[in-house]
Amino acid sequence: MSEANDTDNTELLDTRGLLCPLPVIRTQNRIKGLAPGALLDIVASDPGTLHDIPTWCRIHGHEVVDAHREQHEVHIRIRVHRMARGHLAPAMIATTPDVP
Repeated sequence: MSEANDTDNTELLDTRGLLCPLPVIRTQNRIKGLAPGALLDIVASDPGTLHDIPTWCRIHGHEVVDAHREQHEVHIRIRVHRMARGHLAPAMIATTPDVP
């Protein structure tokens, strides 16, 4: 389930009740349709999303603005960034070993 919040250009993605890897897959699919700079708020019940979605964002070059647990739910806010295909996210470049 998802809905748009017109007041601040933030989309909501509700992944409550879904288990890994579905919250990450749904996040990826939703981000494909968003413009750079858009915000995506994700609500999940799977505690693993607190690690999985920020990791996916780091690899794909999106910014995690906020990630926290609130009672039995995980809340994550992502700012969408666009990257050219085949390029690593800036965070990954620093950690990629040199190849001779």
